[in-house]
Order: sequence, then structure tokens, then C-alpha cells
Amino acid sequence: MKFKTRILVTFMAIVLLPLCLTILAFMGIGGYFMHKEANFRLNADPSRYSYQMLDYYESTQDVFENLKQRLEIDPGQGEDQDYLQEVNEKLSDANSSLIVIKSGEPIFIGDQADYDLVIDDLPSFAGAPFNDNRSYYLGEDQKLVKQLDFLFPDGSEGTAYVITQAATLINNSFLKSMMLSIVLILVITSLVISKWFADSMVKPIQELNRAMQEVRDGNFEYRISDRELVQRNEIGELYRSYEDMRLRLKENADEKLQQENQNRELISNITHDLKTPMTSIKGYVEGIMDGVADTPEKMDKYIKTIYTKACEMDKLINELTLYAGIDSHRIPYTFHRINVASYFDDCVEEVGMDLENKGIQLNYLNTVDRDTRIIADPEQLKRVVNNIISNSVKYMDNDHGEIDIRVLDEVDSIRVEIEDNGRGIAQKDLSRIFERFYRTDSSRNSLKGGSGIGVSIVKKIVEDHGGYIWATSKEGEGTCMHFVLRKYTENSEDTANEV
Repeated sequence: MKFKTRILVTFMAIVLLPLCLTILAFMGIGGYFMHKEANFRLNADPSRYSYQMLDYYESTQDVFENLKQRLEIDPGQGEDQDYLQEVNEKLSDANSSLIVIKSGEPIFIGDQADYDLVIDDLPSFAGAPFNDNRSYYLGEDQKLVKQLDFLFPDGSEGTAYVITQAATLINNSFLKSMMLSIVLILVITSLVISKWFADSMVKPIQELNRAMQEVRDGNFEYRISDRELVQRNEIGELYRSYEDMRLRLKENADEKLQQENQNRELISNITHDLKTPMTSIKGYVEGIMDGVADTPEKMDKYIKTIYTKACEMDKLINELTLYAGIDSHRIPYTFHRINVASYFDDCVEEVGMDLENKGIQLNYLNTVDRDTRIIADPEQLKRVVNNIISNSVKYMDNDHGEIDIRVLDEVDSIRVEIEDNGRGIAQKDLSRIFERFYRTDSSRNSLKGGSGIGVSIVKKIVEDHGGYIWATSKEGEGTCMHFVLRKYTENSEDTANEV
């Protein structure tokens, strides 16, 4: 339910619910009193001059009983105007009045209007003092009458009447009941609406505020319950937005932590990989300076070693420069239409000489048509091939090393496989070799060296060419790198140059 709808429902509930409940209470309480009065009329004794009263006289019963006790003790009080006025004042609080008759003549009239209405209908002295106290309902005038017969000290017959206005008595009871009902209705409805409003709006906002505080404090693991997330209103949208924000912040924090760890690992690897050739260069230079290379042969060997180590450092620096370009998405590409057969023939010829010098046999197979072309950057594609072969050589560990290069036709694409018979990669490491800085041999004392970014560079370049790459390997048997590139078709719209 939307906020706007909730507020509208709350407003209508505040207005209409108490109103409806008040109407129901009015009908219920009014019906009760109407039934009560009707039941009284039906149960009245028709043989009497008027109707016997039921519980309507409870409002004056205490005063009536007190009057009866006083007159039993001292009947002369029935002529004491001060006392009778005091009793009448107490009765007035219950909308009642007192009339005292002596020998058929009134000696005290508490309310002249009441007296005028009932004087013709009042029953006379019954002849049984204090023993036959009767109550009547004078239906036509709606007056409730209590009668007390007694004898004055001089033996005269006396009667005291307590006159109550029936309609007023009923109305007062009804009004009191209605007031109590309205108060209860307002209290209950306010509690119910407040509880509903708090559960549906206040508590969710408090929960969201707590969640935001947790995120502010760096706790990205704090989750809001799924029950709250499925709400179809603004609260639910806020919760879902919070959850998306939390997941993104958590992902960013995890990536930042991973990058920091990778950067630390990179610095450690670079330090190690630069230190090794630098130590060799320093040692050979010191040997030349100390005159150890005292023959032309030794001097030539020392200089070649220094050059080789300098080339290793240069290669590592180039990898780091390329890595910086990858990290900032600034690798420069110059795409051309490349003839697959000619390009890989030249690549194999170039790397074959180097592998031959290292005692590694190179096998080459190309099954694609001679006119098959792809769109690629020749320089970067050559880097892919060289990095893969360089890794194969680095981890060869085989006296009879072999590297197979196969270029296969895949209908709409070509697949290049570069396979070696080296020591292979463990299955637990195979899925991670394309991660930056990951090395299956992480020992700093490893003679293989390497920054661990070569294969990740390969993956990036292949993917930027619209291809994909994967590896298969068996420990002790070797590793095969596969990458696939799409063929160029004449109807492709491109501006690449032919090479």
C-alpha cells in the first residue's frame, strides 16, 4: 500500500471508524434502554392504579430508605420543614422531588410542577404504615413514584411521595453510557490506528535508519529481512534500494580490498623479479670492475649476461606498463584485416627460432583456408601468442620439451590452440590462472619469477577482440591454451586496414 493511500486510509479510519462505532453504540445502548422501559411496562401490575416500578428507583433508593428510618424513629420529622427541605435537595440531584401529605392535605411540596402533574393520580393512604412501601409508574406523565405511609405523632395519616422524572432518569443513564462508550471507542480506535501506523510506517523507517547506520559504520553484512523487501510500497522500494546500495558498497569494498591485496602482491612480486636480474647485473658489473673478466671470452660472457638480464627487466617493465593500460582501459589498438594463414606462419617462424635455441621442439598445424581473415591488432595478437609460449617455456620442466601450435577452422570463427608437455596445472589452480597477479608457484624464491599478470593480459586482449579464452591441463602431462576469434566477412562494416 502506497504512502498516500496509507495516509488517506488512516485519515478515513480516524474520522469514520469512531463515527461508525458511535452510531452502533448509540443504536445498541438506545435499544437496550428502550427494551428495558418496554419490558417494565409489560411487566406492570394492571390491577393497580399505576405500574409497579422496577430498578428505575435505584437513584433515589438511599435517600428514600434514610427517610423511612427517620420517620420510624421520629414521625414528627414528617412536619419538620427544614428536614424535609434537606431531603428534597438530596432528591433534586437525581431529578426527583418530595411531597408530604397529612390527612389528605399537602404540608410539603418539593416541586410545584411535579405536584401539579401527579396530584390527581397519587394513591391515598393505604393503612399499613412502613410495611407496604409501594412504587408506581404514572405512564401518562412519565413520573416514577415511591410511596411511604406513616402516622404522625397525633395519629393523623401521613404519606411521603418521592417523585422522579422517568424520561430524565432514562436520558441521564443513556447519556452517561454513551459518554463512556465514546471515550472507550476513541481510546480503542486511537490505539489500534496508532499500532497499525507504527507497524506499517514507523517501525520500517526505524529499521531502515538502523541499517543505514550500520552501513555508515562500515558493516555491509547487515541485511533487512526478506519479508520487508517484498512490500509493494515506498517502504519496500526504499528497502530494495538500500539492499542494492549495500551489495554495491560491499562489492566495492571487497574489490578495493582485493585490489589492495593484489597491489601488495604485485609490489612483492616486482620487487623479487626486479631484484633477481638486478643482483646478477650488479654482480657481473662488479666482476668487470674488479678485473675478474680478464679475457675477451669472459668479458663477452659477462656483457651478454648483463644484456640478457636487462632484457628481462625491460620485458617486466613493458608488462607493467601494459597492465596499467589494462587497468585504466587505455590499451591502444590498431585493428586490421589479417590473413590468418600468413599471419600465423610468420608468428611460428619468428618464435620457432627462439624455441630452437632453447632446445624446445615446435610443431605447427594450420587447417584454415588460405584466404580466411580476421579483424585484429597484429601487435597485440602477437603479444597473446608470445605470452602464452613464454609461460609454457617458463614452466616446461621437461628435457624434451614440445610446443604445438594449431590453428583450426570453426565455421564462423578460428580456434588457436597452444599446447605444451610441461608440468601442467592443478585443477584447483586452473580456474584462477586468468586472475591478475595469480601464480601457481607463489614462492618468492621461485626461479621462475614472473609478475603473474601475463595470462590476465592475454585474456583482456582476446576479449577486447570479441573472442574468448580458456585452458585445459593435466598435471605431469602439460597445458593447452585455447582462444577463439571470429572470422571476417565481406558484409561486415568496418574500417580496418588489410595486412
